Amino acid sequence: MAFESLSERLQKALRNLTGKGKISEADINEASREIRLALLEADVNFKVVKDFIKTIKKEALGKEVQESLNPGQQIIKIVDQELTKMMGEESVTLNKAPHIPTIIMMVGLQGTGKTTTVGKLANYLKKNENARPLLIAGDIYRPAAIDQLKQIGADLEVPVYSEDNQDVPEIVKHGLAEADKNKNDYVIIDTAGRLEIDEQLMDELKRITEVAHPENTLLVVDAMTGQAATKVAEGFNQDLDLTGVILTKLDGDTRGGAALSVRAVTGLPILFTGQGEKLTALEPFHPDRMASRILGMGDMLSLIEKAQQDYDAKEAEKVAQKMRENTFDFNDFIDQLEQVQKMGPIDQLIKMIPGMANNPALKNISMPEKQIDHTKAIVYSMTPAEREDPDILNPSRRRRIAAGSGIAVAEVNRMIKQFKQAKEMMQKMTSGNMKGLENIPGMNSPMGKMAMRSMSKRFKKSKKKRMKKIKRFHS
Repeated sequence: MAFESLSERLQKALRNLTGKGKISEADINEASREIRLALLEADVNFKVVKDFIKTIKKEALGKEVQESLNPGQQIIKIVDQELTKMMGEESVTLNKAPHIPTIIMMVGLQGTGKTTTVGKLANYLKKNENARPLLIAGDIYRPAAIDQLKQIGADLEVPVYSEDNQDVPEIVKHGLAEADKNKNDYVIIDTAGRLEIDEQLMDELKRITEVAHPENTLLVVDAMTGQAATKVAEGFNQDLDLTGVILTKLDGDTRGGAALSVRAVTGLPILFTGQGEKLTALEPFHPDRMASRILGMGDMLSLIEKAQQDYDAKEAEKVAQKMRENTFDFNDFIDQLEQVQKMGPIDQLIKMIPGMANNPALKNISMPEKQIDHTKAIVYSMTPAEREDPDILNPSRRRRIAAGSGIAVAEVNRMIKQFKQAKEMMQKMTSGNMKGLENIPGMNSPMGKMAMRSMSKRFKKSKKKRMKKIKRFHS
């Protein structure tokens, strides 16, 4: 899991401060020392760490404590803010051309997952912007690179332009003419990589740039390379004027150094992160949400967005309305369970909930298919009335359901309890009301409390954006 070691170390350093009524300079120095070690161990650039610690100490010693926070929580807030600044503060989107197509050139070293990321980005644009992208196969050197891109295109039902030609800029020129003819609104150019930056590679990329004039030149970087990724970014940026970075393999055994160093060292924004092999596994990068995840404060906004991305706006609003009106029932629950399966591994989803990240009780938790089948069997053994009104599930009804599904009564009881807890939490989240969430396990932790304050503010901002989308859909 990305950042797991760093997250544990930082939380441990901050946990020692949260229970204190007053914090001395010695306490701050001790916490700063632990934070410095955690960041260096995560392979964050040394100068970035030095500046980060200097700012933390200055802010912590000179800041008046807010009435709503104790001194320890105040320092957590400072660390959260500075982590966010380190990674870029605001999320950055693709540059758009004033006319179609918008051209994106993807560059990077071999082994970073560049060709797969081309497909992920095409899928993201197709799904989120209803775009009609064209992919250009510009990697003529790596064996099977063109075949790989063609297969990705076939899977996504996205056209791929390729030629049996050794002049890549000429291939790109013809591909752009094809996009112009077919009115594609995006063109994504897959380019060759090398094991290291060399003159021949950079010369070819410069010539492609002269032909294509891309609005976006995105460097694909393997997050597992740590701060070495910043050197790669600097090398490419000297010749190509990069517009942003996509971090891949963020779900792997990465220490987090790349995500925390790239923006601070190069000034280049991280636009997307890749977390998994599937073509759906690409997410916009939000510095504030990533900082919250690292500090164990969760990321409920991303979780909500994940839950909504497979619905159209009308269906998403319908589910949210049922949550608000407390009419969400077991029929809806089965539909949602199937959606959760599409969203990704359950352990990653749980860690987006405040207070749940690095919770020892949730270590290595998963939801195997067998358990999902058990849950469905329980619901299918209920009568229509029971599915619509869970409150009527008294002990005798539960025993009948257990017998009908072939599952122990204790497991039936546990599932019903979990359903009610999830329903309560999501009802509050969809209404923007955080009151009462502190009773949910994990929410009452220092990180959970901080998360709820932060989440409440972010939710109000994001809610306005969601309502605009819904209005546009209905109009």
